[in-house]
Amino acid sequence: MPKRTLITFIRSSLVALGSAAWLAGCSLAPSFSTPEAPIASDWGSEIPAAEPGAAGEPSSVSLNWRTFVIDERLHDLIETALANNRDLRQALLNVEAARAQYGIQRSDRLPTLQVEGSGQRERVPGDLSASGRSTTQSRYQAGVGLATYELDVFGRVKNLSEAAMQEFLATEEVARSARISLISDIIRTYVIRNGATERKRLSEQVLETREASLQLMADRLKLGAATELDYQEALGLVEQARVDLERVEREIRQTTNALTLLVGVPDVRPQLFAKRPSDRGIVQDLAPGAPSELLEHRPDIRAAEHRLRGRNANIGAARAAFFPRLSLTGSFGSASAELSDLFGSGQESWSFAPRLTLPIFDGGRNEANLDLANVRKDLAVAEYEKVIQSAFREVSDALAAKETLQRETAARQSLVKTSEMQLQLSRARYENGADDYSRYLDAQRQSFSNQSALVQAQTERQLALADLFRALGGGWQ
Repeated sequence: MPKRTLITFIRSSLVALGSAAWLAGCSLAPSFSTPEAPIASDWGSEIPAAEPGAAGEPSSVSLNWRTFVIDERLHDLIETALANNRDLRQALLNVEAARAQYGIQRSDRLPTLQVEGSGQRERVPGDLSASGRSTTQSRYQAGVGLATYELDVFGRVKNLSEAAMQEFLATEEVARSARISLISDIIRTYVIRNGATERKRLSEQVLETREASLQLMADRLKLGAATELDYQEALGLVEQARVDLERVEREIRQTTNALTLLVGVPDVRPQLFAKRPSDRGIVQDLAPGAPSELLEHRPDIRAAEHRLRGRNANIGAARAAFFPRLSLTGSFGSASAELSDLFGSGQESWSFAPRLTLPIFDGGRNEANLDLANVRKDLAVAEYEKVIQSAFREVSDALAAKETLQRETAARQSLVKTSEMQLQLSRARYENGADDYSRYLDAQRQSFSNQSALVQAQTERQLALADLFRALGGGWQ
């Protein structure tokens, strides 16, 4: 195979591919600009957005979840869930699928070279042969072939590759969002379970106190110092305490089942009782920062932006469909009628077949595809703006809950102290005969109700902090 022929073929191929690379710089996609965020410049909260952490509060951006979570038991649950949760596993597999799809689409931007070999033998009858006699013909060929390769003159393939890449990046952000949601759900469920456990402890104490009062009332009834009505009222309080205890026990079991599902293990109870819980499972204050930081730290917003970029690239591909498409096919090797002479001197063969395709009439297909690409971009813009607005609302709601629940908890603590003092005074007045038993019962009910409400407010404040940390999207990476 002459060296000059090989050099000529390689040179012509390189010139064609180089021209393709130069022409591929042309793109018909519209220039991309991120839409302006349709949100206010502040949270509408009492905490100024311009001074994050001014009061010593850590910013969510400066924390990761391991710093945000103080409770070692909760920390272990999250670590286990990140390795075992099935929903998160599916999200990560979706990322791998999107990565593979992007790799497939990106491969179209490069030429495909392949080694080819073929052989053929056929018998030609005499009446079809030029010599008038039947003959047997053979043909053998081997070489390197260039599969059909599109010269991306107007950026169609490039834009399709860009759209696939943006879809892959969006899927990656969705997986990060799924991870955030998983961690947030575990924290919330754990906090709810701890609140139920505290209310169970309170209910057990109330039941024990009421059972002692019932026994005392029974003794007084025997001595004639109390009426049957007094006894029945005391018995009713005991049964009500048992109802409350069963209700909170049901909540504990159900939240335990929820944690088992989230963590992804057969039984989560050994981890729940392995270590003693902290008094405060999470950081107790966070600075919200500025609303503009949401665009940088919320993965769902970044995913929406990647989808928007992908839709923009699809417009370029749809526009390129109106222009000619130039593709190349070629091969270089050797051919011979005898297999023994296939690689002999003078048996070199080559082919070079450019092809130009220009759309003339397609029934409006290209116009419809371009219209569809534009509409999908507009939909992506609306989705992007909606995601930002939803994120802004989530942060604002979490801030409002955090601020008001902090004040509510302080007020309820004072209310509990007042009701406890009222209970002590009411009991003393009842035992001294200054008040009847019904007033003492009312004081008992009010004291228990205030204590339960305090525990609930404390739980809701912890949930608000967890919601705020998740809504800000900070520190989860």
